[in-house]
Amino acid sequence: MKISLLAAAFVALGTSQALAGAIDSACLKTGRSAANRELCGCVQRVADMTLSKSDQRRAAKFFKDPDMAQQVRMSDSASDEAFWARYKQFAGAAENYCSN
Repeated sequence: MKISLLAAAFVALGTSQALAGAIDSACLKTGRSAANRELCGCVQRVADMTLSKSDQRRAAKFFKDPDMAQQVRMSDSASDEAFWARYKQFAGAAENYCSN
């Protein structure tokens, strides 16, 4: 997905609109001081634009169990490798658009 398309989608959605989803919920449950509604909502919006619902549910588990992310990253499974590529794209986009 091109960055310009992602930026256009943010304008269409409006940055104040919070959409509850698997990523948003997992983010808020971490208990980290940086995990607030604005940041978690932003990350969810990026997830909605870059990941399928199934990928979102899988990625949300990484918030609770970071070792799971490492296992997927190191896996030789073709499906895990494909998921990891999508996840990295999502993570990079979320970092670009949601960091202060």
